[in-house]
Amino acid sequence: MRIALFGDIHANLEALNAVLEDAASQDCTDRVCLGDIVGYNANPGECLDLIREMECPVVKGNHDEDASGDHCLETMNPIAATALEWTREQLSDEQRKWLRTLRMVRQVSAFTMVHSTLDQPQAWNYVTNKFDAMSNFSYQFTHVCFHGHTHVPRVFVKDNRVREVAAELVEVEEDFKYFINVGSVGQPRDGDPRACYAIYDVPRNLIIFRRVDYDRKTTQQKILDAGLPPNLAERLSDGR
Repeated sequence: MRIALFGDIHANLEALNAVLEDAASQDCTDRVCLGDIVGYNANPGECLDLIREMECPVVKGNHDEDASGDHCLETMNPIAATALEWTREQLSDEQRKWLRTLRMVRQVSAFTMVHSTLDQPQAWNYVTNKFDAMSNFSYQFTHVCFHGHTHVPRVFVKDNRVREVAAELVEVEEDFKYFINVGSVGQPRDGDPRACYAIYDVPRNLIIFRRVDYDRKTTQQKILDAGLPPNLAERLSDGR
């Protein structure tokens, strides 16, 4: 079993299609979505429908929650709020209802999945260092937990202490716990503009991170044509 794990798609259809094509070329047998299907970019409905068609395990992200509700967005970053207000108008009532039904945390096979954190998944806290990761391990009852939210691939390991290791090729050891951010498909923020996802090779106990080129110019032009903030198009070139 080889599982493709991806999240923070953020309505970037070109990036999502590129990741799915790459996952197929890597002989992935299963797919898992770690949330934030919508927001920021210009194809929320198309990305949502594509994920639904796969019938794969999905957890809810903060943009999924905000796009599916009617609550005020004035406390958000203005650019994100503008994109979410636009996204709400693009989604059907049925699509928004589906987003509302998504769970915050799921256990799939022998691993756990969450968009943000296990200790307070609805608070949408960020894990950016080993100190942030520490509190999650107390709520993690599987060897491996995958998450997203920061748009930066990271791997935190707990044995007799909590440490961070490179998000490249990770061997899962039985006596350790792993809290793993798979990066972002649709809006990477680690300086690499390529779409990012991970593969869990279960029989070999390996986590493999993949970076995939996609047609950024098309995605950027769609953002501008939709009247979304130009910054959302510009940042895709920088991976920030």
